[in-house]
This record gives sequence, structure tokens and C-alpha cells, in this order.
Amino acid sequence: MKITVLSGKGGTGKTTIATNLALSLSNVQLLDADVEEPDSYLFIKPDFADEYQAVNRYVPQIDHDKCDSCRKCVDFCQYNALAIILEKVMVFPEICHSCGGCKIVCPRDAISEEKREIGNIKWDHSDRELDFWQGELNIGEETAVPVIEELKGFMDEEKDVIIDAQPGTTCPTVEAALDSDYCILVTEPTPFGLNDLQMAVDMLKELKKPYGVIINRSEEDYDYLIEDYCRQEGIEILLKIPYDRQIAELYSEGIPFVQELPEWKEEFSKIYQHIKGVVK
Repeated sequence: MKITVLSGKGGTGKTTIATNLALSLSNVQLLDADVEEPDSYLFIKPDFADEYQAVNRYVPQIDHDKCDSCRKCVDFCQYNALAIILEKVMVFPEICHSCGGCKIVCPRDAISEEKREIGNIKWDHSDRELDFWQGELNIGEETAVPVIEELKGFMDEEKDVIIDAQPGTTCPTVEAALDSDYCILVTEPTPFGLNDLQMAVDMLKELKKPYGVIINRSEEDYDYLIEDYCRQEGIEILLKIPYDRQIAELYSEGIPFVQELPEWKEEFSKIYQHIKGVVK
């Protein structure tokens, strides 16, 4: 079973939920697909292997001896990765989506493709119960989706998979959720939390994925913001995690709270069993 942990905005506790859920299960694989800023390692503390898998993509290279600046490649590119400046075609590789269309439409065969490393995949197999994988986009790169696609290629069909997705509702988040059996939406009882939860729900409706909500930093006086919305939309609230000093102190030290508070490990195990029943 594949469970993706999402949030409409950053800072709601998505990684906290993903890591504590993974540590509450056995024979599980945790994928950190928040490749622009992976941080699950802060809680998992992996011993990464010395080797890593480079993530490459192909970008156009212009042969200016053949190019006559006809603009066909520039007009074809929908991402503005090509432009003509001073009568020469210039490539902006950071925003190229590697579709290869410019090479196909070039009438003078002036475009070839060169390999460009945009990120990497690292892993730690030392824990028999938790298999950890992390994708990371190189600094300065703008297209996270290829790194997430390659990371998902390492999913183990023999294990339950927990995916820590990128916050928001953009393409990287959609890519992380695409192959999921179930999605957990992490939110907080604030107006901003509600607004971004609504956007995330709209996204998952489009993807036709089953989902439930976890309220992090729950407070009795403010939970109604999320509860009223979920009631109106028929969305199940899976769990509430209180605004608790002990949990916050453990978090600040990089300690997953299920390791020190066993009652929460039991709660996460119950959520897993419930989701398993929903999916089946």
C-alpha cells in the first residue's frame, strides 16, 4: 500500500506525520519526495550509502555553425527555455522540460542533446524495518518532477510505502500523489491552514484519490475551523495531535515523538489499519 502525506502549505507538520507514521510500522519504505528541501533525514538520521544515483535530464545544445536563427525551436517551446538574443539561440537549461521537441522541429539539424545532472537519490538500507530513500534537487534547478519520478522508481512493491510529498498543490506534489492508494492531508486550525487545505482537497478530487485529514497543533478553541469544513465536505478526520510542549521539545531535538511516547505509536498503527481497510 502506498500512502502519500501532503499539506496545502509548508510548516503544518507534514514531515513529522510522515516520519512518525513510518516509524510506527514494520517492513516499510519511506520516500522523502520533498526534493527541493528534504528534511525527513533530520528525524530518521540515516547512514547514507557512499554511492548515490544521479538524476539526469537532456537539454538542447545549439550548433551555431548550422543554426540560421529561424525561430522554429523558440516558437515551439512552451516553457520559454529558448530565446533569440543578438541573432543567436540561447538555451535556459534550468527551465527546459526535456521534451525534445526543439530538436525535432529544427530544419537544419542544428540541435543535439546533452546530459545535465539536476539532482540525486540517496538511500539507507541499514534498518531492516525502515528502508529510507531521499531525492534532492540540485541548487539552482527549477524542475523537481524528474527527481520525484526517478525516486518513485525505487518503490518496493513488497513493502508499504510512505511518501513525504512537497507542500502545496503544484506539479511536484501532484507527481508524488499520482500512484498513491491513499493520501493524508496534514493541516493546522488556522485560517491559512484551512485555505490551503481546501486547495489540497480540490487537487485530490481531481486526482480521484481517497484521503483523510490529520489536524496538527490541535487546540480545542480553534479546531472548529477545520472540523466544520470537513463535516460539510464529508472528509474524515483521522487524528488530532495537540499543541503539546513535550511533543514540541522532542521535535526541536530531532526526535520522533513515537519513540518516546509509545501511546502515539499505537495511534499511528491504528490509522494505518484504518486506511488499509478503506483502501481494500
